[in-house]
Amino acid sequence: MINTLIEMFSYTFIVRAVVVGLLVSLCASLLGVSLVLKRYSMIGDGLSHVGFSTLAIASALELGDTPLTVSVPVVVLAAFLLLRISENSKIKGDAALALISAGSLAIGVSVISLTTGMNTDVCNYLFGSILAMSNDDVTFSVILAAVVLTMFVLFYNKIFAVTFDENFAKATGVRTGIYNMLIAFLTAITIVLGMRVMGTLLISSLIIFPALTSMRICKKFKTVTICSAVVSVVCFFTGVMLSYNYVMPTGASVVIVNIAAFLLFWALRIIPLAKLKTALLRQRIKQL
Repeated sequence: MINTLIEMFSYTFIVRAVVVGLLVSLCASLLGVSLVLKRYSMIGDGLSHVGFSTLAIASALELGDTPLTVSVPVVVLAAFLLLRISENSKIKGDAALALISAGSLAIGVSVISLTTGMNTDVCNYLFGSILAMSNDDVTFSVILAAVVLTMFVLFYNKIFAVTFDENFAKATGVRTGIYNMLIAFLTAITIVLGMRVMGTLLISSLIIFPALTSMRICKKFKTVTICSAVVSVVCFFTGVMLSYNYVMPTGASVVIVNIAAFLLFWALRIIPLAKLKTALLRQRIKQL
């Protein structure tokens, strides 16, 4: 085990991927609790498709040294647009998400097909690759991840209020529109940062799985958030080790570990309930 870790971290590209991946996992898990409770869990899937389209265009046109710097503002604008469409349009949130998601993916694939062709870089964008992280990407990702974590901690109480009862929060003077925008902004940044490691098709799993897993046994918002963060970080690190040992795609390995964690937490919840029901049944039988 220790020898495997030493060998694994002797490769610079793995160190870069682990640093960025752990930060992205932490950010995604914290935001994921609010997004799942607000029924916006699939927003990550839609924004990741927008990010893929932007990365494809930026790479094809050679815009900037780091395509991520081009993707972030575009995905943030898409998050704001999606939120506005859901609130002020006859198009419902899921339909708006489907429109933006499918349209962006189609544009990205078309641009790549007409320029560089369907090469290895496309697979890296779609499914993730620990080889895809450059030093510039790592620096950019660490800075933005620090911004996301700082803003989440500073506005934790407001995010909590908007998540659980938006109407009551609005009635008490909380500017819910601004904090919904903040959640969308932080989510957009996190999605773009995680696309390199997890890929467009799998990045939303970092938002959904840790939150759902922690909700199996935790009931309070704070405990769910903390448990989600721990589960996400542990699952990502375990997934990277699984990927290294068995030469598997990193994103797929992380998702498999998250599925295993969800099933484990689900079992931990079901077993005590089954024992309690059995005990109550025996007690009733004795009373009879």
